[in-house]
Amino acid sequence: MACIADNGDPKLDIPPHFPAMNYPENNQSNQDRVDLGRKLFYDPILSRNNDISCASCHKQSLAFADTAAISPGTERRLGNRNAPTLANVGYNPTVLFDGFLETLEKQILVPIQEHAEMDFNIVEVSKRMKADPIYVAMSKKAYDREPDAFVITRAISAFERTLISSHSKYDAFLQGKKKLNAAETRGKNLFFDRLQCSQCHGGFNFTDFSVRNNGLFPIYADSGRMRVTQLETDRDMVKVPTLRNIALTAPYMHDGRFKTLRDVLHHYESGGGKHPNKSAVIQPFTLTEAEENDLIFFLKTLTDKQFITDKRFSKPKK
Repeated sequence: MACIADNGDPKLDIPPHFPAMNYPENNQSNQDRVDLGRKLFYDPILSRNNDISCASCHKQSLAFADTAAISPGTERRLGNRNAPTLANVGYNPTVLFDGFLETLEKQILVPIQEHAEMDFNIVEVSKRMKADPIYVAMSKKAYDREPDAFVITRAISAFERTLISSHSKYDAFLQGKKKLNAAETRGKNLFFDRLQCSQCHGGFNFTDFSVRNNGLFPIYADSGRMRVTQLETDRDMVKVPTLRNIALTAPYMHDGRFKTLRDVLHHYESGGGKHPNKSAVIQPFTLTEAEENDLIFFLKTLTDKQFITDKRFSKPKK
């Protein structure tokens, strides 16, 4: 569990198989900043109609993802992308499905101003906060300034960097604290050896953080990274997601089209459809039903029950 050092820094329980987390020079972590970000994360003050918050689409019980294929924004508007998990988001070298923005601080601006999400303006959010003595006091304590865009983006990012998921059964296995059962072991061997899933979903966070095309369609309704780069080589390319807590984060894919893990396996077994940018590592394979079950059993060992119940991450009491 986390503890707070004498200087107020949140000291998170990062296991030895996780790297140290990097923080921006102008947003070093301390408890005051985390507390402010946590309050903002759960506050619909960020949306035009005060009807949705960050937590509306990123629910702790679902590893900060959502059960909806596309989460509704203000006035129930729908965009075109599934809400990804925020587990270990502080480690991501890029954010959003485009894999284009470099920092959480920049990402915060996107949902606030997006028409299909919060449809608001961060300057107006600042004005609302300045009318609240509690927010003014917390902002001054955390950043020595009144609420503004700098405070809002930094504080929410500071909170999101505390969302570390490292207490799954598989983490305990790596540390010699638990053993995998026979089915889980067979699934692990399929994942890492025969199927080489770890070519894309490797490392401590079960992602290589790359952007790839996985052959869902010949033409995607969402052009992916090309939407921001305008490069044909980026057409229909989206970021490889983490598989941590994957059993909790259905539905799957950038548009939430697959309802179950077995649906996802069937797509990859097929080798995907034709696409000029499809990743070369995606090739057809065959699994028996028993092998599919084993692979799913292994993926379920990535579920972190402590993460989804940790009160440090839940909605703060008023």
